[in-house]
Amino acid sequence: MKSKILILSIALLLVLACKNESKSNIEFVDVESTELKNDTSSLKGTWELTGFYNYKDNIVVDSFEMNPEFRQLKMYTDTKVMWCKHRPADSSEWFGYGTYNYEDDRLIEILDFGSAVMDEVIAEKKEFTFELTLSPNKFQQIEMDEDGNRIYSENYVRVE
Repeated sequence: MKSKILILSIALLLVLACKNESKSNIEFVDVESTELKNDTSSLKGTWELTGFYNYKDNIVVDSFEMNPEFRQLKMYTDTKVMWCKHRPADSSEWFGYGTYNYEDDRLIEILDFGSAVMDEVIAEKKEFTFELTLSPNKFQQIEMDEDGNRIYSENYVRVE
């Protein structure tokens, strides 16, 4: 079942990525100089997905910017995480809610519930572990395979 979830995740990313014709390298918005009220050394805050990296042999081989018609946000409090995805041309809903923990270079999200589609995924797998690369105003959550090799990353910038 683990492979079904992985295949579903990769297929979803490919569908979103293929709708965007731009395949240039992702440029993160420079918000380093913006004054933020949040603790910028933590995940606490609101983040927006800007794009994806695909990996082969742990090296970025392709990158995709987020299609402007879609938006995905993640919000972290001290202990909770919630994410939502806006897809105007699609009536399906996408969100998840749960707890999280991160230490060093690992992010673990444990989802309690989500949209109808996510509840099917959560029924099979509640805990999602990612490699985490965190800087004050951007982060990457990197999906790993069973052998610890990088598959793809979601790249976020802080919006609050």
